[in-house]
Amino acid sequence: MATPVTSIKNIGPAQAKALAAAGIHDAETLREIGAHEAYGRMMAAGQQPHFIGYYVLVMALQGRPWNDCKGKEKEALRAAFDNLKDARHDKGRSELEAALDMIGVIDPRTRRKA
Repeated sequence: MATPVTSIKNIGPAQAKALAAAGIHDAETLREIGAHEAYGRMMAAGQQPHFIGYYVLVMALQGRPWNDCKGKEKEALRAAFDNLKDARHDKGRSELEAALDMIGVIDPRTRRKA
């Protein structure tokens, strides 16, 4: 039987709803794919990127308080979040264009700049 994502401390109803919209319906799946992949799927499903939501998810999966992230660790998470956000949200392009570019279909000479 699947365990609800809300069984993980610091994951509340709003984040559970965003996870479900991204196709992540249970704690087992969330733990298996990890916070980074889960947050990427949440953004792909329409969740607006927000660093605090990202690192809260990371801390939750580590069983740590949400505000335990500090210093160099927080800087590293910020860099990972920024890379994820940049990779998933190409400004000025449709989702189709971004997907086609990702798989190498769009000629780099004709690619629009964001």
